Amino acid sequence: MPSKVENWKSEVYGNEIREHLMEFAEEGWDAIPEDEHDAWFERFKWWGLYHQRSGQESYFMMRIGTPNGVIEPGQLEVIGEVAKEYATGPVDNPEFGDAYCDWTTRQSIQLHWIKLEDVPEIFEKLESNGLSTQQACGDSWRNIVGCPVAGKDKHEHIDAWPVAEDLHEEFKGNDDYANLPRKWKVSVTGCDQGCGQGDINDLAFEPAKKDGELGFNVRVGGGLSRKEPRFARDIDVWVPPEQASDVAAGMSALFREYGDREDRFNARIKFLMDEWGPEKMRRVLQEEFVDFELPTAGEDMRDQYTYNAGQNDGHGDHVGVHEQPDGNYYVGLDVLVGRMGADDTLELAELAEEYGSGEVRLTQRQNVIVTDVPEENLDALLDEPLLEDYSPDPHPFMRGSIACTGSEFCSLSITETKNRQVRYARWLKDNVELPDGVEDFHIHLSGCTASCAQPQIADVSLRGMKTRKDGEPVEAFDIGLGGGLGEDPHFADWVEMRVAADEVPGYIQNLLATYEAEREDGETFREFIAARDEDELQDLAEAEETSYEDPYMHNTKMTWYPYAEDDDMNASPAPTDGSGQPLPSDD
Repeated sequence: MPSKVENWKSEVYGNEIREHLMEFAEEGWDAIPEDEHDAWFERFKWWGLYHQRSGQESYFMMRIGTPNGVIEPGQLEVIGEVAKEYATGPVDNPEFGDAYCDWTTRQSIQLHWIKLEDVPEIFEKLESNGLSTQQACGDSWRNIVGCPVAGKDKHEHIDAWPVAEDLHEEFKGNDDYANLPRKWKVSVTGCDQGCGQGDINDLAFEPAKKDGELGFNVRVGGGLSRKEPRFARDIDVWVPPEQASDVAAGMSALFREYGDREDRFNARIKFLMDEWGPEKMRRVLQEEFVDFELPTAGEDMRDQYTYNAGQNDGHGDHVGVHEQPDGNYYVGLDVLVGRMGADDTLELAELAEEYGSGEVRLTQRQNVIVTDVPEENLDALLDEPLLEDYSPDPHPFMRGSIACTGSEFCSLSITETKNRQVRYARWLKDNVELPDGVEDFHIHLSGCTASCAQPQIADVSLRGMKTRKDGEPVEAFDIGLGGGLGEDPHFADWVEMRVAADEVPGYIQNLLATYEAEREDGETFREFIAARDEDELQDLAEAEETSYEDPYMHNTKMTWYPYAEDDDMNASPAPTDGSGQPLPSDD
């Protein structure tokens, strides 16, 4: 039997959702029948809208897809304007104010506190400037990711941007691929550093050479969520750039036809890969979904992968000043936990126009890149006051911090995330010295097992949980160690369970002290972790309280907004009308 979501989708889905969305927007929040909320909220995702969590009824998160993280000249200003005008909440966030943009781990943009009634105006503003929320969420092709400096990178073998752009144009809004069993995540990478993170995507095109020609090897079935992480597996297929779209169409059609529509928990291609194996996956693709002979895999460049590979001297991200092949430079700026205020976003847009081409790109580490900066403009850009907050040369603890949305807005998250990780990073920077040679140290904090912060591929992985401390329920984290990508990727080993949130910094401090005392000469943190068995890993460090103080130890899921002065559910102003005024109670 199809799942209830499949039944909802069989009634209305894909492009046709837009007409209904516009009608609801015109009539207001109350126009959505209460007994149909779940069905419509599921459908709205296809147009980039997630309803926010309990206590925030009538407010939505809006996701804007930017293929490969490319924000063209003029578009960042539009994004900042939309954030400032339409994404201002009823209460301030103590770290980030009342309007901000979130840069995501899939090179997209998320805005919060969006009111349904404002959606038509927002869509008009975005779409008139080449931006869209279409399929930024939902059971379809998601935002295509890849090397954020494709076409501007000295390390690339092949410019993957035209391929990513072609896939975006071909499959966004394409009714043949609009209703898949679940989300479909695609990565396209042309550089030798592996920064497209193809290993954790449903479908990955990675640079490879075949008979002297550059193209892509194909991997299938990666993903992190549900405590069921998988690395994408080689299906022994090589494609030239001009056939990438055909193979992508075949693979997503295969998923459309054979993916599980009865159990949404199993409706990802990683589970079909578990069942079939790569040989059958290749055979079915060849026999049923492409009409040309698929070449066998070529010689890949995975032995050169350095991105998040755990190397002390590797290319772990795109932060810093880097020369482009054309003699200009790109400047990667660290955005702590990926959140930038609307005013700062608008200022960044001005700087990109003044010192570069106006183009900005987003990375999978929640950072931003200003491209096409002439050498003569570098010093002036680096002297701008905005770069004191968004540094191209940040401390490793600031540079390595990633956090998901968390219980601030997300109905799935168990714990508060972004503000907490900001505090973790600052405390670690001020109180813990990293061992010699460690310049890139990743700490990823995810509020639940959905793994939006990609915790399994970090040096220190934090996964939201609950525990009891001094007889009271408190927020807590499972702790994993030693994850990362590279030639031989490895998921983190989960070594500590349900550590109280205020004891996590002490654990990391003690862990790094042990690493410094016991490591071999030149041994990286990842190598240090990999060399130890389960018992040894559990004995590496103890969690403990320190001078770090955590203001969010209480259960933030029981509040309407974690940072509100009156944060119980009854204090919520929601639901509200199109002007943000509370609607009359049904009582």
